[in-house]
Amino acid sequence: MTDTLNPAQRQAVDTLAGPCLVLAGAGSGKTRVIVHKIARLLGSGLAPERIAAITFTNKAAAEMRERAKSLVGPRVARPLSISTFHSLGVRLLREHGERVGLKPRFSILDADDVLGVLRDAGGTSDAALARRWQWAISSWKNAGLSADGAEAAASNDDEQVAARVMRRYQDRLAAYQAADFDDLIGLPLELLRRDGEVRAHWQERLAHVLVDEVQDTNAVQYELLKLLVGDRPNFTAVGDDDQSIYGWRGATIENLKRLPQDYPSLKVIKLEQNYRSTGAILRAANAVIAANPKLFPKALWSEHGEGDPIKRIDADNEAHEAERVVAWIQARRQAGGDAKWRDFAVLYRANHQARAFEQALRKAQMPYKVSGGQSFFDRAEIKDLCAWLRLLVNNDDDPAFLRAITNPKRGIGHQSLASLGEFASKWRHSLFESLFADSLATALNKKALAGLHEFGRYVNDLEYRARQASGHEAAREWLMGWLKDIGYEQHLHDGDDDAKLAAARWANVLEFVDWIARRCGGVTANDGSGDESPACSVLEVAQTISIILSIAERSDDADVVTLSTLHAAKGLEWPHVFLAGVNEGLLPFATDEQPVTPQRLEEERRLMYVGITRAQRTLAVSALKRRKRGREMAPAMPSRFIAEMKLDEAKTQVDPRERLKQLRAELAAKVAQSADTPPSAEAERSADTARTAEAERSADKTRSAEAAPT
Repeated sequence: MTDTLNPAQRQAVDTLAGPCLVLAGAGSGKTRVIVHKIARLLGSGLAPERIAAITFTNKAAAEMRERAKSLVGPRVARPLSISTFHSLGVRLLREHGERVGLKPRFSILDADDVLGVLRDAGGTSDAALARRWQWAISSWKNAGLSADGAEAAASNDDEQVAARVMRRYQDRLAAYQAADFDDLIGLPLELLRRDGEVRAHWQERLAHVLVDEVQDTNAVQYELLKLLVGDRPNFTAVGDDDQSIYGWRGATIENLKRLPQDYPSLKVIKLEQNYRSTGAILRAANAVIAANPKLFPKALWSEHGEGDPIKRIDADNEAHEAERVVAWIQARRQAGGDAKWRDFAVLYRANHQARAFEQALRKAQMPYKVSGGQSFFDRAEIKDLCAWLRLLVNNDDDPAFLRAITNPKRGIGHQSLASLGEFASKWRHSLFESLFADSLATALNKKALAGLHEFGRYVNDLEYRARQASGHEAAREWLMGWLKDIGYEQHLHDGDDDAKLAAARWANVLEFVDWIARRCGGVTANDGSGDESPACSVLEVAQTISIILSIAERSDDADVVTLSTLHAAKGLEWPHVFLAGVNEGLLPFATDEQPVTPQRLEEERRLMYVGITRAQRTLAVSALKRRKRGREMAPAMPSRFIAEMKLDEAKTQVDPRERLKQLRAELAAKVAQSADTPPSAEAERSADTARTAEAERSADKTRSAEAAPT
């Protein structure tokens, strides 16, 4: 089973006891090591339910699960716990949440719900202010601070206000029987810290824990890991200090420094053989990251050969850079006839940089997608339906109640809901619970009271029927019947003047119905095993839907060019990568209010390293001569990271014939634009023609020189 592993990978797989840190360089096969180690642990006699593998995204967990199934078989792999940190936290809280004040059917608030609760807790209608509170509270929670700790740590008046809002916000979460995304780590940590019985149960239950991307853990996740493994630390931490790029959201590279201190017997194994990139790409990556202080020195190497030299491209401005990207893609596709659109990625530091590339790709009729754009589950129609399902699971989920009762509208006005809210707050009830209070009649008129009672009875009936609807077919029938009952299709058409847009939204709803029904089981697996997944009810699926939706990632195998931020590109790879806008102020990112500190510079350099190592075969790096700052154009300097790549100028200098090919491609892209090109573009087009003519003369000279006898 391990005969395909290299010596370092085999050593990591065979280290079964004690704490182990696997330093997995970019493209070094870390997922392969994790799944082979799971197989090795199973082969040593460990029961699959006693092994836990933890990663950061649903996509990574799904890939790991599929590869484990391929290696050990679906029946053996099924009891394995392969999940995200947050999913593991939900599992802990569903089983033991009552010990920290949560009932098993607690609600999980998404970012929009949190914003609404915060605006209420802070008494503001200012969404931007509420978002700042949201960011501050999340940062405090990721650092392990309670409201008391946040107030003590607050360093200015704004933070003092945010800390006081945090206290009121936490009170509301407790009243709603709800948790936010950060609580899914913080509350399990609190539970394990203060409850010895639960802690002993989980330490005995998990005999070996594998943690992927350990460099991305925050302080709370690290402490949770320590409590899960206990005094018999049989764990494998896999990560790369050179790819720690999420400091802005609480991740800390200090956790890697702490591992050898907290576990003196820690075995450190380095994976340095890269299976992704060419020698030229890895040499540049190693050169850049060498400027950072090293926790665990390593250097990537590959057997893929030298490959093409890295191309340095200069652009006049953002629009010109986008044209160069189009020309580069066209040239690469012509050079390699088998290249597909999906083989190309354009990576940049900030989301706003995507706009120019989108415009250029559309004009050139090149298909593309923007990674990190709106998720399917962020669409308003999907969030409406999720609110209904959340309400069935937890009647005390006030944000879900408010969204469900108003989408579709049921003739219950804002004033009635406000009166209901005041009544619920006074008597410390949830909104749904208050519907059935005898004294509610003193706060509302008969018509409003009748409408609320009707809604409450319908939700109770819906919950009963959702509990009975088990299996794929029954679930689909229930879901479609529910949508007909509430008139949701008509609601979409009433809310949109554009019939096509309403139809597209309804198509999304039908896709969501299929998504839920499939998870209700009773269908044959498509893994070749012939197994039929166990049937479960709509209500059982709805109990886990919030966490699924919060971190859901939809894979997309469409043949399109990818536009992505560098952060979103981590963990991915493409044959051809274009790093755009590699300028001072963009990469490393800096503003007048946010200068580059030594610590931030190190993280930005790691981000550049991540960008370089996404490329398999070819890499191009561009820098702007001028870039937009507000409404003005200002001179721009190439990033210091380009110099740190130590590119061989002789190798990277563009051949005049290659330059001619690029300019012709750029000119062709402009000519292909729509016929109503504004007259102001004619001068620019003439300049392009002049540049092309000059390039043709240069190419002719090169041909003549090469043809001349020596």
